[in-house]
Amino acid sequence: MMLTAKKTVYGDVSYWRRVYQTSLEDGEKAYVYLLDQAMQMDKIGLISTNLAEKIAMTVTESPYRVTADVISSTCGQSISAGGVWNVMQRLGERISEEEEHAVKQMNADQSEGTREIPVLFEEMDGVWLHMQDKNHKKMKKQEMKVFTMYEGWDAEKETQNRSTLVEKTMLAGMEKSSEFHEKREACIRKKYNGDEIGQRVLNGDGGGWINEPYDSEVIFQLDRYHVYKEITRKIGDKQAQEEIRRLFDEEKPEEMLEYIEIYATSVESPDEKDKRSKNARELYKYLNNNKEGLLPYDKQGKEIPAPQEGIIYKGMGVQESQNCTVITLRMKNRRMRWSVNGANNLAKALYRKENKELIETIDRYTDGLVFTMQMQEIVETLSAAKAPKKDGKGNPYADVVNAHMPLLEAMQTASRKAFKRAFC
Repeated sequence: MMLTAKKTVYGDVSYWRRVYQTSLEDGEKAYVYLLDQAMQMDKIGLISTNLAEKIAMTVTESPYRVTADVISSTCGQSISAGGVWNVMQRLGERISEEEEHAVKQMNADQSEGTREIPVLFEEMDGVWLHMQDKNHKKMKKQEMKVFTMYEGWDAEKETQNRSTLVEKTMLAGMEKSSEFHEKREACIRKKYNGDEIGQRVLNGDGGGWINEPYDSEVIFQLDRYHVYKEITRKIGDKQAQEEIRRLFDEEKPEEMLEYIEIYATSVESPDEKDKRSKNARELYKYLNNNKEGLLPYDKQGKEIPAPQEGIIYKGMGVQESQNCTVITLRMKNRRMRWSVNGANNLAKALYRKENKELIETIDRYTDGLVFTMQMQEIVETLSAAKAPKKDGKGNPYADVVNAHMPLLEAMQTASRKAFKRAFC
């Protein structure tokens, strides 16, 4: 027999249970708790699934320390920032394992996707994060890779002046480009029959890692936001900026490139501090290297299958917005620095939340395999100030009767009544 304490949103729940030793098929010993199985205890390690869900959902909005304060003040629990961090690391690691499993399925031609669609829109970009090493020393920035796919835009919502992506799915992580692309392709094939997608359209900023694995049949479009951004960064003359933008908007890439080349020649100067010509030539090189994507995807002369009922096609360029709402608002502009693993694990939770899969992901692991946590990682040490003010045995039931018990005082739902019958 052993006394077990589980952390739940109602507070600590303690109960006695027997542990039984058994043998697995391979001869290895295993230990099971028949009481947990009989009661279908909804738990993850030493914290309940409900509490794990609240921690994960709060972390996606707030820093670890703030999350610890929120959970401690609202759930009757004393959890440290380190305890919250540990929860998210284990969750992120498990999501990464799921992604790796999907890659293995794809490579073995066992992908789950069966859905057939005429067009799949794909967008990719990077988010640069401030990094630190294991000793919390500042390191160079590193790029988090973010991917979004969707089938088009909701036609009905467009009549209400609302732009809504249909079947949007995201993926994010700190992996190397080759590994990220494997996971991206596996993500696609987990949902769709990859061989039956009529046309794939890719929108990106022209970075080498983005379109390196794609074949020539994929329609590539250079992201409009990045084109405007580069024009502003490289061309200081307002009149020249406006003319380049006009030619770009009017879909005259050849004339635009010619204009930039003429401008670069016209502003050449022997003064080494004058960077106008150099910057203009860098802009020319960037646009010329992505020349095939300067026209919008639907103006490149390639046949695009008609959309399914209820879907329309519009101009691409949603990735910057997705980066901001899913990654940037949580992981940048707060004087934060990240380790590679820490950033990667939080990114997994963030994109799963955006895909509306975070709670489902946690619920899948109610067997205690995700969070094998030690209680000291969560429970704050009882200080002298909080120690009991009486000596001796006293009445062991007095504090139970007089203490605040959220489970008893809350509205009595079916699950709470079950807890009450079992433990109170």
